Amino acid sequence: MPTVDDILEHIGEFNFFQKQTFFLLALLSAAFTPVYVGIVFLAFTPDHRCLSPGVAELSRRCGWSLAEELNYTVPGPGAAGENFPDQCHGYEVDWNRTGLSCVDPLAGLAANRSHLPLEPCRHGWVYDTPGSSIVTEFNLVCANSWMLDLFQSAVNVGFFIGSVGIGYLADRFGRKLCLLVTILINAASGVLMAVSPNYTWVLIFRLIQGLVSKAGWLIGYIQITEFVGLSYRRTVGIVYQAAFTVGLLVLAGVAYVLPHWRWLQLTVTLPNICFVLYYWCIPESPRWLIAQNKSAKAMRVMKYIAKKNGKPLPASLQSLRPDEEVDEKLNPSFLDLVRTPQIRKHTLILMYNWFTSSVLYQGLIMHMGLAGSNIYLDFFFSALVEFPAALIIILTIDRIGRRYPWAASNMVAGAACLASVFIPDDLHWLRVTVACLGRMGITMAFEMVCLVNAELYPTFIRNLGVLVCSSMCDIGGIITPFLVYRLTDVWHELPLVVFAAVGLVAGGLVLLLPETKGKALPETIDEAENMQRPRNNKEKMIYLQVKKLDIPLN
Repeated sequence: MPTVDDILEHIGEFNFFQKQTFFLLALLSAAFTPVYVGIVFLAFTPDHRCLSPGVAELSRRCGWSLAEELNYTVPGPGAAGENFPDQCHGYEVDWNRTGLSCVDPLAGLAANRSHLPLEPCRHGWVYDTPGSSIVTEFNLVCANSWMLDLFQSAVNVGFFIGSVGIGYLADRFGRKLCLLVTILINAASGVLMAVSPNYTWVLIFRLIQGLVSKAGWLIGYIQITEFVGLSYRRTVGIVYQAAFTVGLLVLAGVAYVLPHWRWLQLTVTLPNICFVLYYWCIPESPRWLIAQNKSAKAMRVMKYIAKKNGKPLPASLQSLRPDEEVDEKLNPSFLDLVRTPQIRKHTLILMYNWFTSSVLYQGLIMHMGLAGSNIYLDFFFSALVEFPAALIIILTIDRIGRRYPWAASNMVAGAACLASVFIPDDLHWLRVTVACLGRMGITMAFEMVCLVNAELYPTFIRNLGVLVCSSMCDIGGIITPFLVYRLTDVWHELPLVVFAAVGLVAGGLVLLLPETKGKALPETIDEAENMQRPRNNKEKMIYLQVKKLDIPLN
């Protein structure tokens, strides 16, 4: 019997229907950006100092400029390494007393103001920013700074739980249903977060967004790779991820125009409401329907695709049925990911590579930092580095394959981290160049693991396999800040040594995976187990013998 790929060769592998569907799902990919990295702007922490009503009144009475007020009333820098000791403490002084001078109000209290006692900020903080963030609105600084860490951890916990749970549901009940449900919940929770009255509700709705947003992004990725033909699968997978990079650039521009976090959150959430219209635009995956023994529905979808593409469907292809081994409906199980030896090996290697990609991708950004103080330009230029990575993948994997570029990108990232350890600080340009090379390498690895992950699992557990393996990305995202900042306290370059070791090991493990270049997506466990062996072409040969008798349907 012909496969879905055989039918797509006749009705169009990437024609009008696939292009339309890809464009719609690419919008979904770009809209995921604010949830994944939106904390950069939603929770921006500006310079701040203690709020004191007495200081404000004294400054008004004396006619001080802002610089004079800071010089007279804010504690100066402390010991080496303490750049901003004044952000969490103020002088323990009664600023309402009448004897304070306008020239140097603290001169009469102590010969050296460093001898004056300090106290925690009792009346809140003043923030040096024209906009607002959840940090400035809910005072998530100093003793409350852990609440900001909790905010980001909640998103990653949501990513982890949602990837596993919704991945199972998508393989059990269908791609389309789960995609629409995640879009609806993401839109509702995003709007509710924008109007939340306090930090607790903001945290709850952010957690809910994490539960559904990443799972929806990955379901979209799975769906578009199942709609296109074999020769276009790798390109749409890479460009789908590049749409996320476009989202990074758009987010920087929108955040610049809307510096207030509530308006920003509402604006970046509104597109998700429009995505609910996908109910009428995107059908269920025919590959999933075949895996569920719903051949009649799968055939209706294929006829719909043929009609949208303006191509006739040959009469001999209307009896599409599951493979002979799949004689009843298959329900995915987590055990299917480790039950057989080859799939178990694929699962473990993929999980490690997802973890590695997350740790190095985020860790390199944290460790290197960004030049300059303009958060919008820094964010914009760091996103631009990802486009050459996507271009290199497109130019290499169709000619060389998946394994070698993937392994090389991990090794380049690891080698760049190791080289950075030995580059002296005075060669700043070289350190930045090597760091960007490492960023480009791990970006390639990140895109490759997402591409190959979908190609190594049979249809009925493909979505589950991608989402379970990618959940290790969220584990990496949770521990990366601790890995970077705690190891830096021991030795500033120690995180780079760890990144180098992790990246080089990941590159070596990739070489143990089968090459998926030019191979059809596996439909059954047996096909996935035998990917390193030539596939049996008996069925295809029989199909080609009757090809001359094809008569287009009216």
